[in-house]
Amino acid sequence: MPPDTELRAWLGLSLTEELTPATFRKLLTAFGGPEEIRAASSEALSRLAPDKVVSAIRRGPDLQRFETVLRWLDDPANTIVCLADSQYPRLLLEIADPPVILYVKGNASLLNRKAMAVVGSRNATPQGVANAAAFSRDLSDAGLTVVSGLALGIDAAAHEGSLDGASSSVAVTGTGLDIVYPARNRALAHKLATQGAIVSEFPLGTPPVAANFPRRNRVISGLSRGCLVVEANIGSGSLITARCALEQGREVFAIPGSIHSPLSKGCHLLIKQGAKLVESSADILEEFGISQSTTISTPDASAELPDNHPLLGAMGFDPIDLETLCSRGGLTPENASAALLGLELDGLVTRLPGGKFQRVRQR
Repeated sequence: MPPDTELRAWLGLSLTEELTPATFRKLLTAFGGPEEIRAASSEALSRLAPDKVVSAIRRGPDLQRFETVLRWLDDPANTIVCLADSQYPRLLLEIADPPVILYVKGNASLLNRKAMAVVGSRNATPQGVANAAAFSRDLSDAGLTVVSGLALGIDAAAHEGSLDGASSSVAVTGTGLDIVYPARNRALAHKLATQGAIVSEFPLGTPPVAANFPRRNRVISGLSRGCLVVEANIGSGSLITARCALEQGREVFAIPGSIHSPLSKGCHLLIKQGAKLVESSADILEEFGISQSTTISTPDASAELPDNHPLLGAMGFDPIDLETLCSRGGLTPENASAALLGLELDGLVTRLPGGKFQRVRQR
């Protein structure tokens, strides 16, 4: 079905480059809707918007971009949700700067389901990836759609885990929906489009500009009842998402880690600032008063210690180099290397950059 006149009016104004979302919302408040904005006199518009914006509104959008979006909407999997639509995400209406228009590929109804944001480092450790996937699967099975940002590392693991659960996943991107960024997540994006949803406030063709991702982060938290940070260094964009969540009145959770790991420092900072420390998905569900599924498990540090591998006890859970491990375990480098190889094959140890090793906690 072709877009109706009202949707065309929303789309036309949203594709007017000079018209910022903030000014668009201001005009909507004053005039009521996009058709009323287009019908208003230049004098009336000039009271609320700069002259260059008024001229751009009068000129209208680039026709080629407009037609590209109309062709995109020919695919029944694609939807545009406007600020005044009944299916606009209710939680986004609570934030200070809700997107005026959302492009959605996939199941748009997921945007109004109970949701939890799960975010973290792009350069995640194997343990962090495992935690993100396991927590997200548990949350999904408990009825929470998991929202994340389609980035490498923690985001990708969160999407995969929640897609394996009962309540699916939503990815919020910092590009137009005709661009997959990063390209390495193309298969995941296709899976989300068919089994979950991908959403963006940015028009088709918008490239991965750095300034777009902090804006994307406020939508991730805005769609969610809370935000879980799995791993993050002090400069991580995940902390921006957590800060947005706090400003929006959402709950913030963080998984603690080694005091020696840079990827734990962001989580520890959040915990110091009042985020809830969580060790299992049950901690999050309890906070929201959601009954826990029998499938939810709490990590058991003792369950993964095979009696014939005392080397694991010598390792601890911090990254460790071979020399230190040999010193702690009283082993030669040859014996330690052979034992580590076996533990790697069993999935109990992972090899890190810089010649270090780390235990992987099993769930």
